[in-house]
Amino acid sequence: MCPIEVAIEVGYRHIDCAFIFGNEPEVGQAIKAKIADGTVKREDLFCSGKLWATFHAPDMVRPALERSLQDLQLEYMDLFIIQSPIELKPGEDLFPVDENGSSIYHNTDICDTWEAMEACKDAGLVKSIGVSNFNRRQLELILNKPGLKHKPVCNQVECHIYLNQSKLLAFCKSQDIVLVGYCVLGSSRDEKWVDQDSPVLLEDPVLIKIAEKNSRTPAQVAIRYLLQRGIVVLAKSFNPERIKQNFQVFDFQLSDEDTKTLDELNTNMRYMKIRLWEDHPNYPFNDEY
Repeated sequence: MCPIEVAIEVGYRHIDCAFIFGNEPEVGQAIKAKIADGTVKREDLFCSGKLWATFHAPDMVRPALERSLQDLQLEYMDLFIIQSPIELKPGEDLFPVDENGSSIYHNTDICDTWEAMEACKDAGLVKSIGVSNFNRRQLELILNKPGLKHKPVCNQVECHIYLNQSKLLAFCKSQDIVLVGYCVLGSSRDEKWVDQDSPVLLEDPVLIKIAEKNSRTPAQVAIRYLLQRGIVVLAKSFNPERIKQNFQVFDFQLSDEDTKTLDELNTNMRYMKIRLWEDHPNYPFNDEY
């Protein structure tokens, strides 16, 4: 049984997808199998997808969504988000580079991309639309857009005990935007993206001590910490036992003391700095939040 099928059987209902992950056909097969065997109905699932950086041009947004829907074997997406404010040269080359090996950037107005996202929602292809990796200033570009029809329902960002996103969370709450956290347990430490000298989150001694006190795993405490702050958590695992453990976070509560202690671990450290594109004019991580 594949990890998606295990997760659905355990009780997970939010399936976070992205074209760039390259596995949407396999995810679609797993979803179809669990619907077919009666474990869930389509309306029980919340399936989200992402618009990749080479598809920001308005005329490419709907085809990108439709391709993901076809791969996932779905009639509609529950949520479709712009994966990053960074845009690359439009086209099927997902990591376009010039003769020197440098990434080729593009500059579609993010508000034009957003209007194409709104059109997808109006067409019934997706129920909600949002963004990912946007800072406050970039969110405000959309929120202040003349003629805005549908504001972003969420902003999916890296969020964990070392990067607790307190200021961005407060801003998003003030705008009725849900903060969705990824890398909540640290990262897979892929050498292409992550500094190998960065700390291993689940080995943090403070986190381990609080986990022992609550008779929980460090991962369960790391997840519970974000949930209690009103953040939607995306936890990734391929291990069936960990998939089950990571779901067992709804039957305990961290004390105010534990929460405050975890707050103090924040250093605004990112695992996913995306250094490859830090010279892009829309690189989002130079702003404070």
